[in-house]
Amino acid sequence: MSAPLISNAATVRVTRVDGCGRPVCGEDSAYVTDCFASVEMAANVEDGTDITFIAANGRQCGFKRGCPTLNGFDLTFTFYQASPELIEIMTGSPVYFDYAGKPVGFDSCAIPCNSGFALEVWTDVLGDDVCEDEAAKGSWVYFLLPWLTNGQLGDVELAGEGVNLTLTGATRAGGRWGLGPYDVQAQDTAGTAGPMLTPIGKDCHRRIFITSTPPPETSDTYVPVVGDFCMAS
Repeated sequence: MSAPLISNAATVRVTRVDGCGRPVCGEDSAYVTDCFASVEMAANVEDGTDITFIAANGRQCGFKRGCPTLNGFDLTFTFYQASPELIEIMTGSPVYFDYAGKPVGFDSCAIPCNSGFALEVWTDVLGDDVCEDEAAKGSWVYFLLPWLTNGQLGDVELAGEGVNLTLTGATRAGGRWGLGPYDVQAQDTAGTAGPMLTPIGKDCHRRIFITSTPPPETSDTYVPVVGDFCMAS
């Protein structure tokens, strides 16, 4: 598939990461939802300094364009689901529990800048060749932002209409996501699902690729992060 047409965003998964950008294994480390409005990734680029060589007579002898620096991507995630678990993973806001130990709310406190999360997004693909692989059950464009920090909720307005929740954050390069703790890509011609084939580079903030491995099922509470990745880490 050489030129996929990216359609609507379908599914999002957030995963807790530690202060080094490493996925945190455990029963309360991830959440999956399709109840969101948009995911915006705005490139934060710092322009380099241009160098101009001007002769004494005013003539330009040379010019060197400055090299821009990608500082990362500024995330704006707009969603509808006021899930305490989802918000806790993304912002570090403490969960408030009922008498039975069920999450029913969260506290808005100081922003814990040492917390972080990874964001994965699956979007639908359009085109005549989306299932050119005979073993494929579909095709999606997969976005991975393996290390996001400074997650915080924006303003909330309660009125006579549906409430949108908006979260902002920023990516960091590097981290220790490695191949990741999930099956997101075919490993062979039979379509066997497995992790990414190579880790994301230390200077990289995002990875995008086409996959025939479907997105995970949505959840209404925490999703565990377990498996070989956790045993090896």
